[in-house]
Amino acid sequence: MIKVLSLPLAALLAGCQLATPIEHSHTHSESLEPTAAIAEPLPVEKTVAPQKNTKTIVIKPLPAPPRDLWERISKGYQLALPTNQQRIEQQLRWYKKHPLHLRRVSDRAKRYIYYVTEQLDQQNLPLELALLPIIESAYDPFAYSNGRASGMWQFIPSTGRAFQLEQQWWYDGRRDVIASTQAAIRYLQQLNKRFDGDWLVTLAAYNAGQGTVSRAIRKNKQQGKAIDFWSLDLPKETRSYVPKLLALANIVANPSRYNVALPSIPNRPYFAVVNTQSQLDLAQAAKMADIGMDELYKLNPGFNRWATPPNGPHRLLVPLSQRAQFQQKLSQLPIKERIHWQRYRIKPGDSLILIAKRFNTDISTIRYVNQLQSNKIRAGKTLMIPTASEQRQHYQLSAEQRVAKLQQRRPNQRRSQRVVHTVEAGDSLWKLARRYKVSVNQLTQWNSIAPRDVLKLGQQLSVWLKPDNGQGVTRKVGYKVRSGDSLARIADRFNVRISDIVKWNAVNPKKYLQPGQSLTLYIDVLNRVK
Repeated sequence: MIKVLSLPLAALLAGCQLATPIEHSHTHSESLEPTAAIAEPLPVEKTVAPQKNTKTIVIKPLPAPPRDLWERISKGYQLALPTNQQRIEQQLRWYKKHPLHLRRVSDRAKRYIYYVTEQLDQQNLPLELALLPIIESAYDPFAYSNGRASGMWQFIPSTGRAFQLEQQWWYDGRRDVIASTQAAIRYLQQLNKRFDGDWLVTLAAYNAGQGTVSRAIRKNKQQGKAIDFWSLDLPKETRSYVPKLLALANIVANPSRYNVALPSIPNRPYFAVVNTQSQLDLAQAAKMADIGMDELYKLNPGFNRWATPPNGPHRLLVPLSQRAQFQQKLSQLPIKERIHWQRYRIKPGDSLILIAKRFNTDISTIRYVNQLQSNKIRAGKTLMIPTASEQRQHYQLSAEQRVAKLQQRRPNQRRSQRVVHTVEAGDSLWKLARRYKVSVNQLTQWNSIAPRDVLKLGQQLSVWLKPDNGQGVTRKVGYKVRSGDSLARIADRFNVRISDIVKWNAVNPKKYLQPGQSLTLYIDVLNRVK
């Protein structure tokens, strides 16, 4: 006879904390803090001494969850990893030749990848998808492409709006870790449903667009060809996009085989989510959490400016170890003291645009705070203006400071010199490229903009030019005479001589210039406008 011994088995909980799924809302007011599961001791293997006519039953504990996140991800693979596929082998060779790339990416990803993995796991999705931001952005939430894609999941503006990712002066949900991850998961699920559960085709559609992939499928069907990913006629980038992910999945599953060292990432949360209930100066938040400004921005990359948005989301991500301290100090800070205010008396010639620019805020916030019905203001009246508690340079990873830092970064040409161009009416990237004899692509790279971005009056752009024989950079420019212009005024503005303007344009120096008249000027753009 077999006697079954019934032994108590402790409930097995993962030795990690699980953040509750959070659905993004622009005006969250409820608590968004992650709940923590309490880890219990693992059951110990037990045996019972054999008795007459009985057999010993050994009850073994369930396997412990992986301590390393890379291991957890590889155990959750669902995609077929084909062997001897040349496109995958090509990508594997690239990764093996660039071992430092994955180290840098791992260091960047350590803040976010647990959350991404957890959200995918809760939806029972392939955990290979946790590697997708490596392909998209190298896990850089500040990444911005020439195609206007932003964030670690690289949403373009239209797709971001379709998945409720708000994009405004204070905040860009495409860079928000929580909002963009949840949107990417919904988008991938939608695509996967459309393409009948084929994950490789789904990934191709995420990269190239569902229309492009659908047309490729229709074309193959009409020609009697297979419609799997490997058989589709897709853009070159997309044909390598899916193999990149599959190659990376191979490496994560077996790094030693490919001679790649992946830095360990603990299989536990990196951050906690704290409800702030109101707008909050990020410099104050960093002090209360006892972390650096860079760390706060890297956890909250959706915030463009020096504070959280007036209308939300009212939440901040902080390192899990700092949550209790931050919550305790935040609870002691009255809401009215979470933003600094300045009383400003309107001067003649002021406009809301100028005032907003001066105080590093936006028009809608000034109007909302002061209950203005329009943009009209009157000299002598006073406005309450929300202001940052620190100088602009303190908020180094704000959108403004990131662009300024990029614009000052000298390109590869050592002797190139920087020209700052202030955008005027009628300017476009194409016109500026012709004027300065550079490419549109160079202008976009130097200024972190996309070719289709609309230039704004007063916007400052960096242009890097090579001096002519080390003396200067002379460019031929066209100039239309404005009301009130004279030869002396134009010569002074562009730092040229009146006699040169007369010679270049064969004009009579004794006659008045006419508004709208076209002039040709040869100016040193390194010392162009006074």
